[in-house]
Amino acid sequence: MDVKFADEETKLEVKTRDVFMPALSSTMTEGRIVQWLKQPGDFVDVGEIIMVVESDKADMDVESFEKGYLAQILTAEGESAGVGATVALLAETEEDIQKVIDCGTECIVPGSNHRHDGTTVVDLDHQESASAEPAAPAAPAAPAAEKPKNVKEVFMPALSSTMTEGKVVQWLKKEGEKIAVGESVMVVESDKADMDVESFEEGIVAHIMVDEGDSTNVGEVVAYLAPSEAEASAVKSWASSLGSGPTSAPASAPAVSAEAAAAKPAAPAAAPASSASVVNEGRVVASPYARKLAAENGIDLKFVQGTGPGRRIIAEDVEAAKSSGAAAAPAEAPAYKSSKVYATPDAKKVAKAEKINLDNVTGTGNFGRITAVDVLKAAGKAPVQKEARAEEKAPAAKKKGKSDGPAEVLDGAVPMTAMQKGIAKNMMATLGVPVYSVSYEINTTAFDELYAKVKAKGVTTSSLLAKAVGHVLKDHQILNARYEEGDTHIYKKAADIGVAVATKGGLVTPVLRNCAETDIYSLSRSWKELVRKAVEKKLTGADMSNAHFYISNLGMFGVEHFNAILPKNAGTILAVSASKPKVVLQKNGLIGVEKFMNVNATCDHRVIQGADLAGFLRDLADFIENSIDEVMY
Repeated sequence: MDVKFADEETKLEVKTRDVFMPALSSTMTEGRIVQWLKQPGDFVDVGEIIMVVESDKADMDVESFEKGYLAQILTAEGESAGVGATVALLAETEEDIQKVIDCGTECIVPGSNHRHDGTTVVDLDHQESASAEPAAPAAPAAPAAEKPKNVKEVFMPALSSTMTEGKVVQWLKKEGEKIAVGESVMVVESDKADMDVESFEEGIVAHIMVDEGDSTNVGEVVAYLAPSEAEASAVKSWASSLGSGPTSAPASAPAVSAEAAAAKPAAPAAAPASSASVVNEGRVVASPYARKLAAENGIDLKFVQGTGPGRRIIAEDVEAAKSSGAAAAPAEAPAYKSSKVYATPDAKKVAKAEKINLDNVTGTGNFGRITAVDVLKAAGKAPVQKEARAEEKAPAAKKKGKSDGPAEVLDGAVPMTAMQKGIAKNMMATLGVPVYSVSYEINTTAFDELYAKVKAKGVTTSSLLAKAVGHVLKDHQILNARYEEGDTHIYKKAADIGVAVATKGGLVTPVLRNCAETDIYSLSRSWKELVRKAVEKKLTGADMSNAHFYISNLGMFGVEHFNAILPKNAGTILAVSASKPKVVLQKNGLIGVEKFMNVNATCDHRVIQGADLAGFLRDLADFIENSIDEVMY
């Protein structure tokens, strides 16, 4: 067999970087590429969305962890690849593209096996070797032999495509407690938000490897589950001897694969419809295609046994259920109601303090989850109002010029949170961009009058500003463009505008979609929902992506003028200051007092020239001063 390997000199010269299949969920073992958003020859920057991947949860945009020129796509649209597998190759320069193609995966720079998000390559073909045990050194084999049977792992999931590590904020299950599939086991702080993490296994929490407040890389084991209470002690003793490092034992992988391979053929055998019972309590884990098939055929996935990774329901399971009729829930069967009470961590704390039985509380949160407000209402107490949204705070509340102080006086070094690290990284990303700023003064008399009329109907100042900007952007498309390496300007037809929101954890920028075409009431509802998610740290990557124009409003703090830092992959950011009274000569020839606000736009000079920006600000001022009522049409 004639196999050509690249020599070390060639590898060092070419410096190929790879694009790999990331772990988009804690149960994902492979992903299907729905669409490539970059084509061979295109430049890809760090953080740019390069492809859309269908995981076992949803279709998600995937960002690149490397920068370079897309040289070769190895996995075409519609094809699947294992987690960690190389799906494309990047060249360092445009001239190196052909060299990368010729050298292939041999020239990938060292270190590619350890992925940026903690992902390791998943071998999808290991089931074929179930009968042959891989050779392993004698020393590492001993601990594997002592490992208790049926031990399950809870590991740090990838909660966003940019997440590389997570901090355990709170364990919702303690050692010795039972956990079911779909139950929340911990709260994790990622680089985007605090999120509840559900368990994909059931068992007894035998040993917690990562304490509350500690961080670990994506993919690392954070806890071990025992199959029963009787075996929990043995599992804890075994897990305690492992230390705190990575604990995956490669020698055990073939055994798991063999079990999965043996179990799969038996799954299609199903019980008669008359004896159908709930298989999946709580959250149902199924592939998108399996859900589609189930919906088309009236199959209730609660009654379908999954045979995929982590008992995930796949298309074959739905087909088998359809043939047997076992998954059709009996008409007379009572609706399944879990005995588990779902409540937020804050709700549990309040319930304990107020001595309220959560079984008697009706939840109003997402999916009927009990919130702290629900518990306070049950206790007959008025809930403490959350900090008012920035655009709705009364100006009088800030006249003293004082901000809310910290809960405690800090002194010395304080580690940054994951969100603060992400903000710092994004702020540094544009320091090399050639930016400039232009200020403009706008009369807000008409704007203030309109806001006074529609405020009671739920319209916010942020949505009014975004709507006005979106309207003017239609005639100034260059202001809604951004620069891309390779001497390219990327335009957007839709006015998707990112608006900065200050939260307790840090600054986030949710995006209002299609501001020019969306009616003001729908836009305001969308904005209120985004602010709610920001305050609750529930924003997703999709909520904060693909905006070229941003607005930062500090007017409610009385700020008269400021510059905003241009975000990554943006062309313009508009800094909006407070509206201040000013003595002017009015249109009627009399001296009077009117209000004016200062706006200051910062732009990428590689895209937007000074005359372009000046024309936009002139037209924005004219629209706000003379035609603001048009936002209502």
